[in-house]
Amino acid sequence: MLNAKLKGYRAEEIVFVNKRTTAKPMEIQTKYSYNVKYTNTGTCRSELTVEVQEKTEPENFHIKVMMSGLFEFKEAPREVLHKETFNTIFPYMRSLITTITANSGIMPIIIPMMDIESQSIYKIEKNNQIEEN
Repeated sequence: MLNAKLKGYRAEEIVFVNKRTTAKPMEIQTKYSYNVKYTNTGTCRSELTVEVQEKTEPENFHIKVMMSGLFEFKEAPREVLHKETFNTIFPYMRSLITTITANSGIMPIIIPMMDIESQSIYKIEKNNQIEEN
């Protein structure tokens, strides 16, 4: 049973640059950033930023999307909430990036799945202080 319930999400920033002049296949790289801000009232706000860019010519092709999510949560360890909120919001981000690229006239980009539990460090923000785990 999940400890965090998604109340809503939105894309807060979308940057898309496609100035490629060749049709050759792209080699892309992806960067992820995720943070959660918790309140004392049982809500938290997540921020997921994903950047996708062409490895050799990032100035000609890149996408940056920042998405936020609002969650209600039950009392649980922050590490558990952090993982649950990420796993809930990530599919929306993945779908948005695929939609943006598919509707722009290029081959759709499907960003790889991300397992937050496999990351060696992530940040938890509580009352404007950041704890690193």
